[in-house]
Amino acid sequence: MKHYTFLVFLFLIFTSCNKELSFENETFEKESNIPCKSDCPKITIEVPIAKNIAIVADSINKKVFTVVREIVYFDEDPLKATDYKTLTAAFITSYEEMHKKFPDDTFGWEGKIKGNVEYESDQIINIKIDHYTFTGGAHGYQGFRSLLFNPKTGKTIFNNQLFKNEKEFKAFAEKEFRAKYHIPAKSNINATGLMFENDKFQLPQNIFYTPEGLLLYYNSYEAASYADGPKEIFFPYEKVSKFLNFK
Repeated sequence: MKHYTFLVFLFLIFTSCNKELSFENETFEKESNIPCKSDCPKITIEVPIAKNIAIVADSINKKVFTVVREIVYFDEDPLKATDYKTLTAAFITSYEEMHKKFPDDTFGWEGKIKGNVEYESDQIINIKIDHYTFTGGAHGYQGFRSLLFNPKTGKTIFNNQLFKNEKEFKAFAEKEFRAKYHIPAKSNINATGLMFENDKFQLPQNIFYTPEGLLLYYNSYEAASYADGPKEIFFPYEKVSKFLNFK
């Protein structure tokens, strides 16, 4: 009996040590109780939840939650929202409080968050957050966020850590960006109506690893007006692998 118990113990250790990091999408929704006929206020959050390796998963899940909270939380104290259920409730509560103050001016607020694992390798994990929020005004705001992680530790990989030499990659990317958007090499980067800060080309806040290559993605207002929309440039890996620390 003791021998059997020992074997079971070894089996449990072996299986727990061989678990791999995995992701499972979970959805959280909330609607307002205020009666409405159309455009009823609603928020939907669907995100990949990391599982199996506790320390790694916890680090990834906390970062994803923090970013989602930044997008949809409107109260003064974000720390009040500690999980997705309280976050969706807070979004609807913010709408209802606004509706009480301005019952004729508040339209149906909306929040949509869709997250997925865009890319996964032994060296890097890329989670893409597709988000849309409308809280009144002429239009809502839609954008993408790229979250990069070390799959062994769960720690965030920042954009400046992606490149062997960021300055060299930036020069390469600017040349390709100018070619795509027909900006003469000797002209100001904003010569055709773009809105780069300080009239200097910058890498975007969001860089995506995809199965086919590296995507530089500028959300609206980052490099151009809302009317001009987001800007992007895509590089197959064979064209940029020499610049990358992670593959």
